[in-house]
Amino acid sequence: MIVKETQMKSIGIKELKNKLSHYLSLVKKGEDLLITERGRVIARIIQENPQKVSFREALHPLLLKGLIIFPQQELEKNIPDPLEVPGKPISEMVLEDRR
Repeated sequence: MIVKETQMKSIGIKELKNKLSHYLSLVKKGEDLLITERGRVIARIIQENPQKVSFREALHPLLLKGLIIFPQQELEKNIPDPLEVPGKPISEMVLEDRR
């Protein structure tokens, strides 16, 4: 797998909003974009992978360079089931309160 080394362009939210089509055309050409808010990076826009490479496969070059390590065991997912609470839904109470 080949990983491209490119310098990413950094743009603010307002500029992205005003010139979205322009920046999406750059992404289509393979350029990655960093989105900033008040000078701090909050997101990245990258070109969709047409080969549908898995996340682990995409990270493999970084693993080989020693820049990352994969978890050695499965992450525990102790997510409790939602609770059933008697009464009105909170969303309904909020709407009533706004009236």
